[in-house]
Amino acid sequence: MAIRKGIIVGIGLILQILLSLCGYIILEEILGVVSIVYTIIGLLLILSLIRNSKSYSYTLPWILILFSYPLVGTLMYIIIGRNKNNSKVLKNIIESEKNSKNYLIQDAEIREEIKDNGKIRYLSDFSGYPVTKNNDVEYFPLGEDAFKSMLEELKKAEKFIFFEYFIIKHGIMWNSILEILEEKAKKGLDVRVMYDDVGCISTLENSYPKKLEKKGIKCIVFNKLHPISGVIMNNRDHRKILVIDGKVAFSGGINIADEYININSPYGHWKDNGIKISGDAVWNYTVMFLTMWNAFDKRDENFNKYKYNFKDKKMNNGYVVPYAETPLDNEITGEDVYLNIINQADKYVYIITPYLIIDTDMINSLCLAAKRGVDVRIVIPRNTR
Repeated sequence: MAIRKGIIVGIGLILQILLSLCGYIILEEILGVVSIVYTIIGLLLILSLIRNSKSYSYTLPWILILFSYPLVGTLMYIIIGRNKNNSKVLKNIIESEKNSKNYLIQDAEIREEIKDNGKIRYLSDFSGYPVTKNNDVEYFPLGEDAFKSMLEELKKAEKFIFFEYFIIKHGIMWNSILEILEEKAKKGLDVRVMYDDVGCISTLENSYPKKLEKKGIKCIVFNKLHPISGVIMNNRDHRKILVIDGKVAFSGGINIADEYININSPYGHWKDNGIKISGDAVWNYTVMFLTMWNAFDKRDENFNKYKYNFKDKKMNNGYVVPYAETPLDNEITGEDVYLNIINQADKYVYIITPYLIIDTDMINSLCLAAKRGVDVRIVIPRNTR
């Protein structure tokens, strides 16, 4: 069913392009002026891309297509490249993000402390998420280590569980988590699950949200694929967030599938990481989840009822800044954070990642760091998807 859905969506998108193309080709044969008009439109789009681009790795392919094939390129850009401007989904997310800003308030004392720390201040100012100090942070070098801790904390849940992941796949990992979620839902806890439609297109059946609802688990599928409308393939929810009672949050690189905890992994030993945070920074994750959830289901008029007060608990005082990235603004926050770190490195830059997909800006920064004597090392898997 899932594979068939993907094929239908793909065919729908191709048909949209072909029908539009055929229509304008016919017009072009009748009226030569159409070709001239689209050449002018293509040039204007190129100028706009050059002027507004934050990443030429993204815009250069569009520029080449628009320049070489004005008619086809303009149609493709309008249907695919500019689709988000007409997307109801993304408009709802923008509106939800505006509302959530009321809950993201930076502590004045901490703001004063970080005024001379450019890297941290950048995150607070441009991502909009507050910097906090009263936190405990635990790092898990492997998915199986994070999974064990996730199960332990899930069993302690008393009020709510917010669960948002790009991939959820049937298996030991998800079944173990689902068993706890179902038990907690029966006890009256607010249990919510959100997953990405593309991420789970081959792992979960179309009827899965209804199955979860029958278990008392609220479920939302992010940015559902449709053959005709709403096809925004490049805007997906890749986040990995688990929030429990507002007391603890998990994030990192692992999705909810057995290969991420090295059970029956077809890719060899899977090296990914996870983090567990307890403290004031959990609020950032709570707002992230509720912001996305309320873009689809506006049931939460007041986020503050999900906030836990840590004032009576003294924890470590290192700065923690969980933040969310979005394709809907002009800031490439996630990449800029790494570029800042690499550009200011003095001794070494060690990168371990299961996915090495970097643009020219990142490549240039790594090469420049190596040229100035920084020890740059990158570890990637031999077997990839």
